[in-house]
This record gives sequence, structure tokens and C-alpha cells, in this order.
Amino acid sequence: MLEACTTFLQHQNIQHQTMTMFRNYVRIAWRNLMKNKVFSFINIFGLSVGLTCCILITLYIYHETSYDKHHPNGDRIYKLGTAFIDQGVEDKGGTTSAPLGRMLQEEYPEIASSTRFLELFRDDKTLFQVKEGEGQFKSFYEQKGLLADSNFFQIIPYKFKEGNPRTALTTPNSVVISEEISHKLFGSQRALDKMVRISSNSNGDSTFRVTGVFLQPTSPSHIEANFFISFRGGDMDQFANDSPSLANNNMFNTYVVLKEGTNAKALEQKFPSFIQRHLGEQLKQMGKQRRYFMLPISDIHLSGIGKGLSTGGSKTTLFILGSIAILTLLIACINFMNLSTANSAKRATEVGVRKVLGAEKSSLLWQFLGESMVMAFVALLFAFLFTLLLLPVFESVSGKTILIAGAQKIILAGFFFLLAFLTGLLAGSYPALYLSSFRPIKVLKGKFSNSLAAISLRKGLVVFQFVISIVLIIASVVIANQMSYLRLKDLGFAKDQQIIVPLRTATAKNSLAAFKNEVVAQAGIKTLGAGMSYPGIFHPQDWLMYAQGQTMNDSKRMIINLVDDNFLQTLGVKLVAGRLFSKDFPGDTLTRFVVNEETVKKYGFGSPQEAIGKWLAFDWEGQQHQFTIIGVVKNFHFKDLHEQIEPIAFRYYPDAGFNYLVANAGGSNIKQALTGLETTWKKLNPNEPFEYSFLDQDFQKNYETEDRQASLINYFTFVAIIISCLGLFGLATFTAEQRTREIGIRKVLGASVYGVVALLSKDFLKLVFIAVLIASPLAWWGMNKWLQNFAYQTSIGWQVFALTTFVAIVIAMLTIGFQAIKAAMSNPVKNLRTE
Repeated sequence: MLEACTTFLQHQNIQHQTMTMFRNYVRIAWRNLMKNKVFSFINIFGLSVGLTCCILITLYIYHETSYDKHHPNGDRIYKLGTAFIDQGVEDKGGTTSAPLGRMLQEEYPEIASSTRFLELFRDDKTLFQVKEGEGQFKSFYEQKGLLADSNFFQIIPYKFKEGNPRTALTTPNSVVISEEISHKLFGSQRALDKMVRISSNSNGDSTFRVTGVFLQPTSPSHIEANFFISFRGGDMDQFANDSPSLANNNMFNTYVVLKEGTNAKALEQKFPSFIQRHLGEQLKQMGKQRRYFMLPISDIHLSGIGKGLSTGGSKTTLFILGSIAILTLLIACINFMNLSTANSAKRATEVGVRKVLGAEKSSLLWQFLGESMVMAFVALLFAFLFTLLLLPVFESVSGKTILIAGAQKIILAGFFFLLAFLTGLLAGSYPALYLSSFRPIKVLKGKFSNSLAAISLRKGLVVFQFVISIVLIIASVVIANQMSYLRLKDLGFAKDQQIIVPLRTATAKNSLAAFKNEVVAQAGIKTLGAGMSYPGIFHPQDWLMYAQGQTMNDSKRMIINLVDDNFLQTLGVKLVAGRLFSKDFPGDTLTRFVVNEETVKKYGFGSPQEAIGKWLAFDWEGQQHQFTIIGVVKNFHFKDLHEQIEPIAFRYYPDAGFNYLVANAGGSNIKQALTGLETTWKKLNPNEPFEYSFLDQDFQKNYETEDRQASLINYFTFVAIIISCLGLFGLATFTAEQRTREIGIRKVLGASVYGVVALLSKDFLKLVFIAVLIASPLAWWGMNKWLQNFAYQTSIGWQVFALTTFVAIVIAMLTIGFQAIKAAMSNPVKNLRTE
């Protein structure tokens, strides 16, 4: 019993000693922070900024990698995709033909169920209208609408505020709307069973009954929809439910749910035999091949294919941001190491005295590590504060609203505390080892000096810091050059002063002729043209066509656009051979083509002049459909500069229900032109809001991802430079202090202020030049890889590296210049007397 009590008391005593020692370490650490305020501020501020970058980027990466992981049975939900193979070249897409899911479900018992949705692919916006009074309508436009199967919500669940998700889309002309749309339409009233007029370029004009209202999802999903319309009852009904063909209309997003225990890879290996049975003969006639594949729903967002209505994610962007986060924090840790080892002389006597009094190396090691831990956790508190302040700005720049559930926030908070601990451990490890290894006899005799190894390490770390900063600076310059190139490149058509007016309803389409007649007579409008699509937006129609003297085995993809007689003239496209469409040639209607130069090249016509009078054709249901070429226009970019120019053909059809009107405001008074367009619009379409956009701005929207990426890199480049400059400033301050006596002697012997400044600066400038030499090839390689995302790109010239070198030198000189000038202008007599 006595032994047990003794053991217990010893254990309690050890715990008490440990706690006392820990409190002493914390107390000493805090005193050192207060004693060296500049040193402490630089380190804590640098670490807090580095941790803030890490926290923001971690939240972004966590958000991007958590898409569609909240669905029940999500591990069994797969999206079907189609790979089109032409002459060995595979083009993967995330869509399929209409009957594929149903046919696979019928043939393979491994598939429990299937569903589809279809984007309103011709709609930039969709018009919603509800009747308020006698002839009065409440109207507004809404984006991100889908047509969906009746069982969609049973496979991809949404939380409903009103209605039953199991039956919401079972009846024709049903619509399920978001809570936000419900509030716009009906205020605080219930929306269920109310009637809404929906006008869509893709699905036509129809009246729909509201059968459900869903709440905004709290977890990220690749399906970002604001409303769902039933397939039954609209113009797309025939394509969705009446089309038996697997070969055409590959525009449906198809999902399957596998039965428990099903091996997805094994099922996928059965698809080639399915294709051979159902499509083999058709594909053979066309000289093409096809492959079906399955993609787990949680992988869709970052796959680069089948992204639904979301903008999609990029693994490359996540890699870049993750690398920036690690490197930024590493720069802050390097600052800590550099300043701690450079400041070692001030701690040498303390270490010597403590060792003489019996302190072991391990206790000193833990003391210095404790100091770095205290700094790291103080920096973490500031980082949390900075994150709260900067998160709205970060979301705005990145274009993402970061959604993280409550339980996940606790896990992430734990991760950030661990990150701070590891940061403190990494930042303090080398200084702790270095300081605890001092020999007490030497330091107490005043014979302490920084070793060559320590000095070399500090210089190496400074070089590493500036390598990171210079790589980021070069990346910023190259991205800025590429974005400028995209804005300024000649696209082959007149993009300036072009006003786009969408025609989204049957009323607007039917009144187009009257609208054009009235607007043309007004001042400020030079020409008007109409088409189904215009440069820079999605072109939904394409055919497989072959040239005269060939067969379907030689067919190639041709993009088709229906236009009026003045569309090409309004765009200012240049004619190379033949003629453009005109009212004087009504026989051109639907049977003639105006093509681009790429068509001449791809279909082997020799020259534009030789192509005139030749025909292109496709076979459909045993019949050949021919189209004679009457004109060839110079190549122009109807797609953005990510993609090469493809063959495109324009068909003349004056009675088509065009989707867009293009108005060329030839005069300088754009405001007058817009006023005229709006006045005429309200006269002819009183129940539909007038909307417009500018062609050049619409085209630039294709580069929003790159713009956001550039903004993020610019911000983090600035942060990396600030942290690097803090470290350089601290080292410059320490160097000036260490060389006080030398500077005093040099000034007494006649050295000028300029000479002293040059003396103190040249060592740091050498390090910057070394960093430039290392960083330049790394940045050149990385940015060349990035530029491969564009079919048309700028070059990385020597000017980029010259500019970066100049910027790096200026940054270094501004950072160390103040301390260098201050040291050079100090009183040498006072400095020598102090020594």
C-alpha cells in the first residue's frame, strides 16, 4: 500500500514538474516575443499570411473535391458517356442518344434504373410569365433550366418545400421550380398547382403547372439547375420519347443506378457487344466507331466532360492552387528559419548560461520549438481572422460559393490546428537544432560567430524564396499577355458595336420582320441580321457530310447555322469566292451553302473558286440530301480561341424562327441605337422584357475561367512577394547590424554613402540573379504547358524574362534599400564608440 502511494505521489510530482516546465517554456517564449517585437512581428505576420493562403485554398480544394458526394447510393450512380472515334481519333463527350439508358437497362440486369436530363441548349435565358390581371403579365428571365425524366428526383434527390418529388414530373407540362423562382413569381403564396407560361428556344412556348418547389441544395453538385421541366408536352418530347435511334441526337445526359455488388468495370466491358448488335451496321456505313463508358457521379465535376450546367472544375487549377498554398507557407517558414538563425547571436549568451547551469540539449531544443509553436498558434488565430474577412473576396474572385457542412467544418478546423502545429515544427526545427548546439565555453568568451554552413543555408533559403516569387511573377506576366492576345486578336469578323438581341418567344420571332423594318429606318443602326446562333456561343447543330465523289465512309463533321439574307453581311465576314445569300435569290432557301475556307480544305475542293457549284451531302434513312456551295467566306472564329477553326456551313431560311438578332450600330452613338431598339421592342413585344448584350463582351465570356485563374495567381503572387520581402527586410536589418563596425571604419576611411549602399546590396542582388536563373526555365516549362489549353496562343519571348528580372531587382532594392541607406548615413564615430 505504501509503495502504491509512493508511486502515485511520484507520478503526480512528474506531472507537476512537466506542467511547470511547459508553463516556463510558454512564459519564456512570450517574453522573447515581447523583447524582439520587430523580429516577432515579421515572423508572426509572415506565418499568418501563409496560413491564411493555405486555409482559403484548402477550403476551395475541399469544396471542389466534394461535389456529388452527398447523394444516397452515390457510389452506385454513374453517368453514361459516348466516345466518337473517327480514323483512330477519339472525342469523348458526356452525353448520349435518347434511348441508350432504357435499352441498357432492358438488356443488363446489373442496371437497376436509369434517368435522363437535357439542357435547354438553345436558351441563354428562359422567359417565365404569370398572369396578374386583365392582359397584365409578370415577366422575368431565368437561367439554368433542364428537361428531365419523371423519375429524375428518385435517382438525383432534391429536398422539396412543396409537392411530391416522386410524382412531380410524371404528368405532361409539369415544372418544378426553385424556392427563389417561386418567390419571384408568387411572393409568399404557395406555388403548387399554379400555371406559368414558359417560353424556350429549345422547347417552345407552353403553359406549365407548378408541381413542386425545391430548396436550394446545401452541398455542391455538378447539376446546377433552377428549374426542371417534364419532357412530355414540349417540342423536345419527340426527340426524348419517340426517337428509337442510337446513332443520332447524342445530346442527352443519361444516368444509371447499378444494383448492389455490381462491378462497374465488368459491366462496361459488355458495351462493345451491345454497340455491335444495335449500331454495328450503321457505324460501318459511316466508317465510324463508337464507345460507351461510365463515370461515377462524384468524379463528374473534375472530369472535364459531362459537366451538366455547372462550370466544371479543373484538376490543373487545383494542382496550381495547392502548389501555391504549400509554397507560400514554405516561404513563411523559410523566413522564420532565416531570421531565427540570423538572430542567433542575441540568443547565444542565453544558451551558454543555461548549459553551464546544467540545461540539457533536449530541454533547449524543446524550448526553442515551443517558441516557434507559440508563434505558429498566434499566427493561426490571426489567419482565422484574415480568412473570415477575405472569404467573400476570395469567393468573388474564384467564382465559387464555398459550401461546407457543419460536421465537415469541425474536421477542417482540426486539420488547420494540425497544420499550424506542423508549421511551427517545420519552421522551428532547424533554428532549435542550431541554437541548442552552441558550445557554452565559446559563446561565453564572446567567440561566437555565424558558421559558414549557417550563412550558406540562409542564402540558399533566400534564393528558394525568390525562385518561387519569380516563377509566380513570370506566370502572371504570361497569363496577362495571353488574355491580352485573346482580346486583341483579329477574329475575322466585326465584333465591335454589334448588339445582340435574343428572340426567346414565338411572339418575338413572329414579329422579327416588322421589328427589322422599323429599326432599320432609325438613326444609329447600320445593318441587321438574324441567325440561330452567333460567334462565341454554343452551336448545337452539326451533320456528318461528305463531298461530291465521296460516300458516308468519308464523312466529316460540319457545323450548321440557319441565317437570314443579311446575317453574314452584318458580321462583316469577308467573301473569298462566289456570293452571299440575298433576297434576290429565293431559290437558295435551305438547299444552298455558304461555307468557310476550312470546309474547302477539309473536303478536298482544291481552292475556294473550285468549290463553287460543288455539293456536300449526307445520307439519312436511305436517301441522299445534297447542298450546293454558292459562296466561300474567309475563315473566322465562330468558336473561342481554345479551339481550332472547324468547317461550318450557313443555310438561308428566311422563315426560320431565329434565336438572335444582330444589330450593327455603325454610328458612334450606341445609346441612341439602344434606345431605338428598346422603343420598337416594347411596341411589338409589350409583355416581354427587352434585353441585349454586346458581341465582343459575349465572346470574352469564354475566357472567364482563365480570367479568374489569372486573378487568383496575381493575388497569391503579391502575397508571396510580400512574405519574401519581409524575410529579406529582416535579413538586411540583421546584416546592417552585424556590419556596423565595418561600415564605420569604411566611412572614416572615406567611403561614400553610395559605396556603402552598394556594398550592402550586392550580396542580396547576387542571390536575386541566381533565383532568376533557376526560376526562368521552370516558369517557361510550366507556362508552355498552360498555353497548350489554347489552339491560338501568344509566345513567351525574352522580354518576359527581362521584365521579370527588372521587377525582382526593383523589389529587392526597395526592400533592402531603406536599411542600407540608413546604415550608410549613420554616424561612424558613434558606431565605433559603441563597438
